[in-house]
Amino acid sequence: MKILILGAGQVGGTLAENLANEANDITVVDSDSIRLRELQDKLDIRTMHGPASYPNILREAGAEDADMIIAVTNSDETNMVACQVTKLLYKTPTTICRVRANAYLAKTELFYQRDQAKDLDSLRGFPIDVLISPEHLVTKHITRLIEYPGALQVLEFSKGLARLVALRATKGGPLVGQELSHLRTHMPRIDTRVAAIFRKDRAIMPQGDTVIEDGDEVFFIAASDHTRSVMSELQPLAKPYKRIFICGGGNIGFRLANTLESRYQVKLLERDRERCVMLSERLRKTVVLEGNAANKEILLEENIENTDVFCAVTNDDEANIMASLLAKRLGARKVLTLINNPDYVDLIQGGDIDVAISPQQTTIGSLLTHVRRGDIVNVHSLRRGAAEAIEAIAHGDHRSSKVVGKRLDEINLPEGTTIGAIVRHSEVLVAHDHLRVQPDDHLILFLVDKSRIRDVEKLFQVGLTFF
Repeated sequence: MKILILGAGQVGGTLAENLANEANDITVVDSDSIRLRELQDKLDIRTMHGPASYPNILREAGAEDADMIIAVTNSDETNMVACQVTKLLYKTPTTICRVRANAYLAKTELFYQRDQAKDLDSLRGFPIDVLISPEHLVTKHITRLIEYPGALQVLEFSKGLARLVALRATKGGPLVGQELSHLRTHMPRIDTRVAAIFRKDRAIMPQGDTVIEDGDEVFFIAASDHTRSVMSELQPLAKPYKRIFICGGGNIGFRLANTLESRYQVKLLERDRERCVMLSERLRKTVVLEGNAANKEILLEENIENTDVFCAVTNDDEANIMASLLAKRLGARKVLTLINNPDYVDLIQGGDIDVAISPQQTTIGSLLTHVRRGDIVNVHSLRRGAAEAIEAIAHGDHRSSKVVGKRLDEINLPEGTTIGAIVRHSEVLVAHDHLRVQPDDHLILFLVDKSRIRDVEKLFQVGLTFF
């Protein structure tokens, strides 16, 4: 595919790296020449220096024959205008746009729906095919971690019917120290599949005789109703969370408090007085506090030692890290920390900070969903981009498809790839060798080696006989 990425920041750069490694024709547009030079030195891509919304810059970058525009500059306005320019002037087939400001997102009429427009002349609003809101995605990610105590990552497939959960195996979990085959004995009525195990950053493809060790990072797939039961096999069952403390009242902090306040006791700490007033007016049950989270006295006054989850979600990585370390030392049960710099994530997770959340990786998965070939409806980036989970739909018949009509043990999967489950007519079927793939099945796959993604995509592309 020929793809134009507008914006060479953390998301644009990471996306370019992902897509360039998969043999796409990538051009990155940005007004920062130094950043463009850094990307060009590292990746086999083209770059274009200049304002990303200018028609002449877009034309020189190759918008006239681009398959897709992905607008992820730091300016919502630039992103929106760039999509409008490319769609109207160059008839770009797919426009993907990152928009952060709630003022825009709240007005859905600003963005046209592709299936509602008969032709380009009838478009009203910004012609954006896919709208990405990082704040919304991060809020959903944090909310799931709070709903499932002990999880490192909780991902949904098939509109929530199936979940992929990552968690740290901990001594005291019934299955820890035992072979995976014992899982069926422990839970005879619950079906699940361990998709992958990471032990000291080394991937292990699970077999029946694989022994789960204390400290293993385990990824399993199960029907959503069975998630908590499987988690209880891998670590002592954690008590549900009740008290949530949010540090930072920006877009993410506000969204998070608004989402959680009806089910949890929520406190939100914000240092800007005017922002505090606005938050207190718009939030119904959340206790809004003014102050600095690095202030030990404030945290002690607010009984931080009784807090179940401390979420640091300001725009300042260093402030988030310091506030999280302080909260943990003062007794907070679990600490979730937003980290914008991807180089920090691996350094801090797993010590005093329980989970480091990268907005870039959360956003990348959503973007990749629309770039993958074949009918891919969900993509989730795992382990800071090292692995990937995808949901693909099987089309065609036994003549035109490489998967339809075959048993799972007959499918020639790329090395390091496992099928975790099949979702068929709202039923979750955990993968077993005897299962046969039917047309329109949703297959959930786990890739330890992301370099094999092209091979996986080819499995789900139908041959000409289908047409």
